[in-house]
Amino acid sequence: MTVRTRFAPSPTGYLHVGGARTALFNWLFARKHGGVFVLRVEDTDEARNTEAARQAIFDGMNWLGLDWDEGPEKGGNFGPYYQSERKEIYDTWFAKLVVADRVYEDGGAWRFRFDRKPVTMNDLVCGEVTIDYCDESNTPDMVVKRSDGSYVFHFVNVVDDLEMEITHVIRGEDHLMNTPKHLQLIEAFGGKAPQYAHIPLILNPDGSKMSKRDEGAAVGDYPRQGFLSSAVVNFVALLGWNPKTEQEIFTLAELADIFTLENVNRSPGRFDLEKCKWVNQQHLLAVSVEDFAAAAKPFVEAEGLPIPENYVSVIAAVKDKVRLLGDVPAAVDFLLKDDFSYDDETLTKVRGNVAAGALVSSLATAFEAISDWSADAAKASLNDTAVAAGAKPGQLMFPLRVALSGRAHGPDLGDVLNLLGKDRCVGRVRKFAGML
Repeated sequence: MTVRTRFAPSPTGYLHVGGARTALFNWLFARKHGGVFVLRVEDTDEARNTEAARQAIFDGMNWLGLDWDEGPEKGGNFGPYYQSERKEIYDTWFAKLVVADRVYEDGGAWRFRFDRKPVTMNDLVCGEVTIDYCDESNTPDMVVKRSDGSYVFHFVNVVDDLEMEITHVIRGEDHLMNTPKHLQLIEAFGGKAPQYAHIPLILNPDGSKMSKRDEGAAVGDYPRQGFLSSAVVNFVALLGWNPKTEQEIFTLAELADIFTLENVNRSPGRFDLEKCKWVNQQHLLAVSVEDFAAAAKPFVEAEGLPIPENYVSVIAAVKDKVRLLGDVPAAVDFLLKDDFSYDDETLTKVRGNVAAGALVSSLATAFEAISDWSADAAKASLNDTAVAAGAKPGQLMFPLRVALSGRAHGPDLGDVLNLLGKDRCVGRVRKFAGML
């Protein structure tokens, strides 16, 4: 049997991180078993569907690296892959229910007649779940076709899964109670039910259900902030799934190799944006300097910063300092332009040292005297300047960093000295001495 999974989003808004996780788990399961991953679009809600939302789903999937084997833009043997184009198929399947006397008209709509019996399902995550359909007051017959002739979600969802020969339905736990309804429909059609796996919800850090308005909910926001797609996939995979090892950082290929439904948690996943940023930092550390510089370049250019000949070297100096590509411009602006600002608190701290002004002024003079500039030569000059003034070298290191960058922390001081060069270092130290 060929494993066939599907992701069936509705194009009524952007791709939510919860939807992305559903897509990811289906993609991983299909890839793990050498199967087929299907994308179909549930676009029957004409009033709410938009072309922008549909494109946002495709863009989000492509950015995450979740390529589909069948579906829009790919085709396949089970199309169309838009529900809005499948009405004739639904009409054919509805006719089967009419012939079997499993539907009846009610006020212009059509209801499906449930078998009044307990329905048990064996969910691959939630275990055995039974819903008793004996009491009609608790489980009234459900509408499958509206009075306007359109079909409801439960009907088209089941028909599409049967038509497309889906073997495994991996979806959110909020659909768990829908499954017995779907099983009754499948039985009425004489079809073979797929195996179901309902994955836990994603909650905010405070335990509330994550909504579309919450921070981190929109997949489209991640590339704009400077997340790597590999990091977001890594983080999302860990929301409700556990590799049962101490390892936390994975590539998409590694996830596909080890993913199992048995390791999906029963408890909800807690979304933590700070953890996502940490995961992103680990992925940034793993890329080459050249790739890091190339990925950061659009962010640097967007801030209007110049791109010098030694751009790659400049960016390399902050590679292990940032968590997001969006953090790079602020981390390197002082290396790319001379009209940077000074952190007020840091400047006040330097001014609190009464001897700092004279020391910094002497250092500027010492720097000017260096004939063969290098970070080592500059540090030796700093050491000599401090000793000559009866001070410790450490008393000059902090003022020098602030003079060169305007801040208390940043890249290695040796990198800064080399990247700026003699003239810019002398000019900045001289200017800073005049501010003290």
